[in-house]
Amino acid sequence: MITRSVSKKGQYMSKRIHVVPHVSGWAARREGSSRVGSTHPTQAAAIEAARTTAIRERGEVIIHRPNGKIRDANSYGNDPYPPKG
Repeated sequence: MITRSVSKKGQYMSKRIHVVPHVSGWAARREGSSRVGSTHPTQAAAIEAARTTAIRERGEVIIHRPNGKIRDANSYGNDPYPPKG
């Protein structure tokens, strides 16, 4: 079962944080949000900020390439598909 936080407006807040290209460099943006949470000059800085938040909230970081395609994803919580052994 997947649990999600509910915002003040009653909408579900995703624990997925996307690292995406932005006009001023790179940004960390929550899935489902139209606004970015934070902007950073480098992709590495944006990944670190997203990672810190994902660890705290037991979420997932999804890293995009400059062209928008997904490059990598890391989970920092209850992995829905843990490897056996």
